[in-house]
Amino acid sequence: MDTLSYKTVSANKATVQKEWLLVDAEGQTLGRMASKVAIILRGKNKPNFTPHVDCGDNVIIINAEKVQLSGNKWEDKTYIRHTGYPGGQRSLTAEELKAKNPASVVERAVKGMLPKNKLGAELFRNLKVYAGAEHQQEAQKPKTINLNDL
Repeated sequence: MDTLSYKTVSANKATVQKEWLLVDAEGQTLGRMASKVAIILRGKNKPNFTPHVDCGDNVIIINAEKVQLSGNKWEDKTYIRHTGYPGGQRSLTAEELKAKNPASVVERAVKGMLPKNKLGAELFRNLKVYAGAEHQQEAQKPKTINLNDL
């Protein structure tokens, strides 16, 4: 057997085929949807996945305001941040955050599932989240996908 015919192919920026995908969040459970979107952003669903390269697709999420949370999570789930000053810890419930900025709930869920490094920050820029059904990426001709089929 010729071992040289089985070389591992590593993707790089020049060889990656990126697509624009459209996901409708209406009726989707937040965590399940976010984990599937994170896999698509990372490129783990592609056969030429390379861990240190942005080989994922660009994802547009619409209807973020209609995302679901199970149980009492709208009241119980808290988002904590710190101002940087002593005693500056602030928190919001999921319900309060949704009232303030519905897209932020989905963005935080997906961002938490991406790597915590420069690559993760670059991957997060490939995500666009909109509260309503309208989005500004019509020129990219996004392909609509159903996350339940993944």
